Amino acid sequence: MPINRKLLDILCCPQTKIPVEIIGADALVALNQKVAAGEVLYCDETKVEEQLAAALITKDHATIYRIDDDIPVMIQQKGISADQLDPELL
Repeated sequence: MPINRKLLDILCCPQTKIPVEIIGADALVALNQKVAAGEVLYCDETKVEEQLAAALITKDHATIYRIDDDIPVMIQQKGISADQLDPELL
């Protein structure tokens, strides 16, 4: 089930309070390729071990938050810095 639109409208980055949106399909594929290669870190510097089924990105394209089982994981330490991806994909 996709994320509820009303929920999406009120979600924002817990640190910056910038609203979020669903990440594009191409960016998600590229991110998962980097995760599989062991090249992606969370903001707390731990390695992202599991690929993302879906994700949100802040509207300034700075931070990515995974969605697990249709639940956004809006924890600052578990955010992913978007600078780990090619900016053209964002």
